[in-house]
Amino acid sequence: MELYKRLQQKPFIIAGPCVIESEEMTLLIAKKIRDLQEKFPDFTFIFKASFDKANRTSVSSFRGPGITSGLAVLQRVKEKFSLPVLTDIHESQQAMEIAATADIIQIPAFLCRQTDLLLAAASTGKIINIKKAQFLSGKDMIHVVKKVKSSGNNKIMLTERGTMFGYNNLIVDYTGLIDMMSFGFPVIMDATHSVQKPGGPGGKSGGNRIYAPFLAQAAAAIGICGYFIETHPDPDTALSDGANMMILSELQDLIENLQKIHNLNLSFPRDTLKA
Repeated sequence: MELYKRLQQKPFIIAGPCVIESEEMTLLIAKKIRDLQEKFPDFTFIFKASFDKANRTSVSSFRGPGITSGLAVLQRVKEKFSLPVLTDIHESQQAMEIAATADIIQIPAFLCRQTDLLLAAASTGKIINIKKAQFLSGKDMIHVVKKVKSSGNNKIMLTERGTMFGYNNLIVDYTGLIDMMSFGFPVIMDATHSVQKPGGPGGKSGGNRIYAPFLAQAAAAIGICGYFIETHPDPDTALSDGANMMILSELQDLIENLQKIHNLNLSFPRDTLKA
């Protein structure tokens, strides 16, 4: 079945490290995710890693290997583990190069209103995952959706990653997820970036990973079927966003809980949702 149709019909997990630290580390994490795919066939697993973190707090922070080397590593993941891959786009001119490797092109939250970027990514025909900006409501995302649809590409997904709440903190308003569900596209809960504390420690972003599984499970309980989870074997040594990434060895327990919630076959009044 074509990937986007699968993502519309069954629960899925987008997982991987924040950034490509090395090919060795990336393949190690990808193998674990492939193993989870075999254990949980009711879920579709997508490998996620960024080749460049262009929006780091500090100019001295690690950004990644760059587009050429990074995409080569992601291609290795596809070939070795047969996983679809997702990566970020930051500039319009990157679109076609990224599309040659990525199955899903992700629009970073800070850039989700950049019209030229949205249109360039959409013109590739790939699935476009748009992260909701920290300064937008769920309802505001309809205007972002319309920009992508104007290109003729309807393969759209929307991701909640928290809303600014005071200084150096984010909060998740679950009614915003419900609002985005009303647009008729897959909606994803980013459980790890939503526990981020942007710029909190000074010169970098902090976070508290212990909350991430609870946010994901709460999203499952309201009918969300997509989950974005950054993960690392040792997040405390990760080169980006370590404070909010889940420990790789603990990911299986979360997915087991998500599967239990999905198995309840909860009935949601989706016909009452109106875009």
